[in-house]
Amino acid sequence: MRRVPRSHRRDAPAARGRGVSAATHCPYCALQCAMTLEPTPGERLPVSVAGRDFPTNRGGLCRKGWTSAELLGRGDRLTTPLMRRPDGSLGEASWEEALDRIAAEVVRLRAESGPDAIGVFGGGGLTNEKAYQLGKFARIGFGTRLIDYNGRFCMSSAAAAANRAFGLDRGLPFPLADLDTAEAILVLGSNMGDTMPPFVQHLQGARGRGGLVVVDPRRSTTARLTEDGAGIHVQPVPGTDLALLLGIAHVIVAEGLVDESYVADRTVGLAALKRSVSPWWPARTAEVTGVPAEQIRAVAHLLAGARSAYVLTGRGVEQHADGTDTATAAINVALLLGLVGREGSGYGTLTGQGNGQGGREHGQKSDQLPGYRKITDPAARAHVARVWGVDPASIPGPGLPAVQLLERCGADGGVRALFVHGSNVVVSAPDVSRVRSALGRLDLLVVSDFFLSETAELADIVLPVLQWAEEEGTMTNLEGRVIRRRRAAEPPAGARSELWILAELTRRLGAPGTWSTDPSEVFDELARASAGGLSDYSGLSHALLDTGVAAHWPYPAGSAGTPHLFRERFAHDDGRARLVAVRARRPETPRGSEMSLITGRLLGHYQSGAQTRRVGELNDLAPRLVAQIHPATAGDRGIAAGSRIRLANARGSVEADVELSPDIRADTVFLPFHYAGSESANILTSARTDPHSSMPEFKNAVVTVTPA
Repeated sequence: MRRVPRSHRRDAPAARGRGVSAATHCPYCALQCAMTLEPTPGERLPVSVAGRDFPTNRGGLCRKGWTSAELLGRGDRLTTPLMRRPDGSLGEASWEEALDRIAAEVVRLRAESGPDAIGVFGGGGLTNEKAYQLGKFARIGFGTRLIDYNGRFCMSSAAAAANRAFGLDRGLPFPLADLDTAEAILVLGSNMGDTMPPFVQHLQGARGRGGLVVVDPRRSTTARLTEDGAGIHVQPVPGTDLALLLGIAHVIVAEGLVDESYVADRTVGLAALKRSVSPWWPARTAEVTGVPAEQIRAVAHLLAGARSAYVLTGRGVEQHADGTDTATAAINVALLLGLVGREGSGYGTLTGQGNGQGGREHGQKSDQLPGYRKITDPAARAHVARVWGVDPASIPGPGLPAVQLLERCGADGGVRALFVHGSNVVVSAPDVSRVRSALGRLDLLVVSDFFLSETAELADIVLPVLQWAEEEGTMTNLEGRVIRRRRAAEPPAGARSELWILAELTRRLGAPGTWSTDPSEVFDELARASAGGLSDYSGLSHALLDTGVAAHWPYPAGSAGTPHLFRERFAHDDGRARLVAVRARRPETPRGSEMSLITGRLLGHYQSGAQTRRVGELNDLAPRLVAQIHPATAGDRGIAAGSRIRLANARGSVEADVELSPDIRADTVFLPFHYAGSESANILTSARTDPHSSMPEFKNAVVTVTPA
């Protein structure tokens, strides 16, 4: 057995080398299911996967988790840097060549156009250590203010809504297992039955009591859990979720369902909220949403009558130009009923990416510093500057959110070099044809990845990095629980950690500060930088996490963490939550023969598909883009099952195979967003953004649908 390097010896008794098992977590979604990786010497794959008991998954894994080791044995793994040759091809290069060229180009572009000629685009799948170091590197390594990340496409509206209502954003402000005893659960815009299947076990208590309510234009896997008396499936017109929630709030107010003492003691803003929901009586709400008035009343009374009730939101209601207001309306419903902070009840939003929570807490967002600190706050800047060993004035101000950052690529006076870490923007960004064009105008595109993703294929320099089972670090799951990622397999000889890459670049650029390549040391610095912030990790370390402690942030030094937020007070100065009056806008609606397009995930795939499309067992489940439409709609248009259709709007067109299903509204077509090139659903989606969160409107597009 090899000797464990010093940089890994602080980790738990499950040492991290070849021949020793590792207790770790799945590389995919924010449920972060626990698993054990066992070495398999001499076999095709370096490790085997076994489920491990943990509060989120209780030993279960979905297909993606069970097959995750396949990613470690791929023959197309990147193992050496690649550089663009004069003939346009990508050729192998040494690390010295690649890093020297990057540093020289950065120096040149900064001299010609200033530090904001450099942009950085991060990812919600990076470990906390890498997300923290990337934000620090952008600001004091490059000196640029222009950093954002793909979580802007995922959690930003929910975060904005929680911050203004509660003063603090943590996806679930309670442990996931609390859902087990719920009598009623309202799920809006999430199909966890496909996206995170082990989650479904936490819905069984509400199902058994007939209390599961699922809002979805499709009869999805999750919506079908309401059948046979287990609950209610609410099937609104796409884009009308805000109106639906206003209608539910109207019933709560008008029919005496408000928890008056809770609202009086713990909230402000009731009078304005009452005025805002007064026009949304059930009959009017039904006209706008297509949801029967009696069903709207039934949902309100079901939630109000439950002794234990939860409201959960997901991307389906948040990825809109009014997504912040929609999430706010869901919070309002929960506050009116006195659910938030009450034992056995609450509101939460379901984080999507593996480290979507931690990834936005420690400096990847354009307006934040570590610890969820505002970059414009002088005290926050001073605190972080002390940890970094720099002058506060040297830390740049707020940058641009993701859509605007990508739009500035290659534009006059805009970004001339872009560094992409942990993201595949030419598949995942909205109006993706414009993004591809913008990247093509850059002087320099550098992509760090472990496969040649569609974005990496466009790069001038590609840097091969480590995969999940080859590295140490931490993640923060959907409950705000900080967990350990542990090394179980040897990386290819040519791959490097992003921590090493950033340290090497800072050396070449002469950047100030310290740049450890040891994840445990980086985490210790992160903890110091977060101290006193909203997401305070200062009481945590790799060594403490390796004891198996349940570590829900905030976890200040000397504490035992905070599994339940808001039990005593909210994070606003007066301790009260805000009931925020919001108003519904008219969504983009189909005209004539047009249809509403909604997008989402499939059971076997994840995000841009850069990983899951490389796993044969998963790709075989859904190897091509398939559009789901209602049989009646297909009949009207002369479309047969299994045929090809063309979906088009002003942004472009996509061809897809056809699946006929009565589970979708007749005015709606569904496309999964995991596919690349001409099969990318995001060719059709809009880059219009929410004014509060800068979330793009992925879930509200209008298309024509015709036989191909």
